[in-house]
Amino acid sequence: MLRRSFLQTLPAAAWAAQHTAARPNILYVLADDMGSGDLGCYNPESKIPTPNLDRLASQGVRFTDMHSPSSVCTPTRYGILTGRYCWRSSLKSGVLQGYSPNLIEPGRPTVASLLKNAGYNTAAFGKWHLGLGTAAKTDYSKPLHPCPTDHGFETFYGIPASLDMPPYLWVDQDHAAEPPSAETPGDTGLGGSQGRFYRGGAISPSFKIDEVLPTTTRKAEEFLRARKAAANPFFLYVPLTAPHTPWAPKPEHQGKSRAGLYGDFVTQVDDSVGRILAALEQSGRAANTLVLFASDNGAYWKPANSVETGHRANANLRGMKADIYDGGHRIPFLARWPGRITPGGVSKQLGCLTDLCATAAEVAGIGLPRDSAEDSFSLAPALLGTRPATAVREAVIHHSAQGLFAVRRGPWKLALGRGSGGFTQPAAITPAAGEPQGELYNMADDPQETRNLWADKPEIVQSLTALLDQYRSDGRSRPLLTR
Repeated sequence: MLRRSFLQTLPAAAWAAQHTAARPNILYVLADDMGSGDLGCYNPESKIPTPNLDRLASQGVRFTDMHSPSSVCTPTRYGILTGRYCWRSSLKSGVLQGYSPNLIEPGRPTVASLLKNAGYNTAAFGKWHLGLGTAAKTDYSKPLHPCPTDHGFETFYGIPASLDMPPYLWVDQDHAAEPPSAETPGDTGLGGSQGRFYRGGAISPSFKIDEVLPTTTRKAEEFLRARKAAANPFFLYVPLTAPHTPWAPKPEHQGKSRAGLYGDFVTQVDDSVGRILAALEQSGRAANTLVLFASDNGAYWKPANSVETGHRANANLRGMKADIYDGGHRIPFLARWPGRITPGGVSKQLGCLTDLCATAAEVAGIGLPRDSAEDSFSLAPALLGTRPATAVREAVIHHSAQGLFAVRRGPWKLALGRGSGGFTQPAAITPAAGEPQGELYNMADDPQETRNLWADKPEIVQSLTALLDQYRSDGRSRPLLTR
């Protein structure tokens, strides 16, 4: 039982000093551009073997209506760490680049800083993509502040942005591990399929594209094995760089799927997850660790890819990464906590990755500051089965790469515009006179978003528009009194 009433009356620091051993560890693994249709536990017709992720699902709970707060990289990562929709920040659309300055506002609490202040050891390995430093163009010859270690992580080793964006280098704590003094011409991909694709630019001489995922995995393994002799609980955040482009599976994974180079890369991601979970077992800390696995958005998977391979990376959802359609942001989400989460569960709970902050705070027994995690709701009731039929949150706000808004409440999804707002064409449609100005779908009856009911349900259009306006004007969607 979560001793909520007791915890609310005792200062978090005092409780941490007395009860750190009882607090759960939290391991959060985030795939990059992986669709729910890639995993066998979500899609029995997947052309990609994912035994480790399927095993994780069987040991815990699998969510079927979980969403990233954006359908692209940077804003989702902002939401995960801060519990706040990124469109409330200075970034209103698109993503940061490898030379972009720090996005998370100085002093804003993150899940890492909250847990660190409660006595957790905190670490992150992998793709940051939230900007470094304060200069308009990051200078990698200087200390990189603000950086992950200024946002609550005691340890960081990773890359600045996506693995197809220069500069290509490792960041060790607050500095470049090696200056990006060389140049790479990049790679235009294979046959236009966005396979081995990355942009040209600066690179550290010893940096190797193909070794980034293995190195990230190894760093996470080393951290976990070192926990065997540690007393404090830990929070480990592992934002993987794959299967985002460049699709660069190691030789031992090539040919392991029936979904081309992308599918082979997904098998390597699955192998990385298996290795990280094995290291957790070796640490002796698995029994009291909440493991969470998700993707930052849907897969970048064009209709031509499905025709070519017969594989549907985003299952039967409409659209793909960057889109306002559910293929852009309805993502896999798995959770395991031995003895607390019933194995083999399936949750239809509507959720969002911004919910990590409130969830971590509740399971760790700490409170959320009033001025933080404005869009974060605790998933603990759904995870632990204490209130399985009760909605955790009223609604979720969706956001596309181009900044198109949608709001989902119950079965209804309202997009405040026409078109995908992302990569799927047409990205934008200008309505003719008398045509619907936006799109309204009943996701229970029409999960593929084929029947626009905007003109048929004006009262629902009005209600959902008002709700979105309220969330935007209030500056938050989580009521102040909600933990």
